[in-house]
Amino acid sequence: MEERQKAISVIAPAVKRPTREEAEAAVEVLIRWAGDNPEREGLRETPQRVARAYLDIFSGNFKSPADDLDATFPKEADYGEIVLISDIQFYSHCEHHLVPFFGKAHVGYIPSEKILGLSRIAKLVRTFAHRLQTQERLTAEIAEELQKGMNAKGVAVIMEAEHLCMSMRGIRQPGTQTLTAHFTGVFKDEPIRQSQFISLIRQNEK
Repeated sequence: MEERQKAISVIAPAVKRPTREEAEAAVEVLIRWAGDNPEREGLRETPQRVARAYLDIFSGNFKSPADDLDATFPKEADYGEIVLISDIQFYSHCEHHLVPFFGKAHVGYIPSEKILGLSRIAKLVRTFAHRLQTQERLTAEIAEELQKGMNAKGVAVIMEAEHLCMSMRGIRQPGTQTLTAHFTGVFKDEPIRQSQFISLIRQNEK
C-alpha cells in the first residue's frame, strides 16, 4: 500500500501528490458539503475507504499503457484479416463530474508483423479506463496506443457506455447509450474494412 501511495503519475508527473491523510481529509470535507455528518457510525471510516478505492479506480494514472502490449507473437504468414475482441466490459469516471460511466468496448486490428496476446487488449482498455476520462478521448487513446505499439495495418475501436452524469443527475435519462468510434490505418482509409468490423460485432451479438 505504501509503495503504491508513493507512485508517480505517468500522466501528470509534475503534480505534487497529496498524502493519504490529506486525501482522507478532503473526502471528509465533501461529506460535510453534501450535508451529512462524517462522524456518524456509517460514515466514520468512509474517508479511508474512499482513499483506498481511488488507488484501484484510478490505477491507470500510474501505469504505462505500453506495458500492456509486451506479450506478442509472430504473425502467421497467411493471416491478414481482422482480429476482434468484442464486449470488453469497462468502468471509467467522467472527468467533468467524477461519476462513473461504464459499458463495453469492441477492439479490432489487422496485424502486420506480429499478433498480440488477447488478454493484453482487455488490459489496455482497463489501463486507459482507470483514469479520469471522456469517452471520446478514451476511445481514441486505446486505438492510437494499439496502432503505435503493434505497428498494425489498422485499428478499430467502438465503445458504448452509459454515463451516470446523464442518468442520475441533470437530464436524468437512465439507460441512454453513448457510442464513440476511432479508426486508424486501413480502417480509416477503406470503408469496406469499417463495414467488416461492424458486421463482425453484430454477428457476435446475435
